[in-house]
Amino acid sequence: MTADPPLWRQIAETLTAELAAARPGDRLPSEARLAARFGVNRHTVRRALAALAEAGLVHARRGAGVQVTAPPTDYPIGRRTRFHAALEATGRVPGRRVLSVETQPGLAEDCAMLAVPEGTPLVRAEGLSLSDGVVIGHFRSVFPVLPGLAAELARGEGVTRALAACGIPDYTRAWTRLTAVPADPLLAGHLQLRRGEPVMRAVALNHDPRGQPLEYGITHFAGARVTLSVAPD
Repeated sequence: MTADPPLWRQIAETLTAELAAARPGDRLPSEARLAARFGVNRHTVRRALAALAEAGLVHARRGAGVQVTAPPTDYPIGRRTRFHAALEATGRVPGRRVLSVETQPGLAEDCAMLAVPEGTPLVRAEGLSLSDGVVIGHFRSVFPVLPGLAAELARGEGVTRALAACGIPDYTRAWTRLTAVPADPLLAGHLQLRRGEPVMRAVALNHDPRGQPLEYGITHFAGARVTLSVAPD
């Protein structure tokens, strides 16, 4: 006689079938509600949810509970990487949430990358990148001071439009370096991850049409929400 599967597995199978009708981003009921529904303790429910997470069907977002997982956003990196255009090409709705834009003396590393003397004022922008309303990345970029650039970046319409408004219609990627790192507490908070979860760190330098350094940026992508690919030039 075959033994019945453990309760947590039965719950996981039931929820898996129900998720077929759910949409990415939909929130599952709380552990307490699921425990009451299935007549089990919260530990059993937690084990079932862990099984769904291991299968890539759901993920826990800090402050938002357990949600249905969306397929990873495909983000190509090439000589003319443009965040909004890249996401729109895959059918996603790009978004940008600006956290701060400041003009201040540049740090030694930033000034070195932009080939200016240490302490030169730079425009520093920090914010979040979104795909279909879900946070997928945290960015920090520095630029030379250009008339009106800080105000344009603060509008949140993207780097390409901000630079175009300042008379720079085009720019190209000089290089990109990718490294996998664990999320520290601050980054985990921005990306709605648990501390230590994997993120992809992309460090990049862009040049203006004359070949001069224009933007030095560091973006951290939530590892499970983005697929980075190298696009041909």
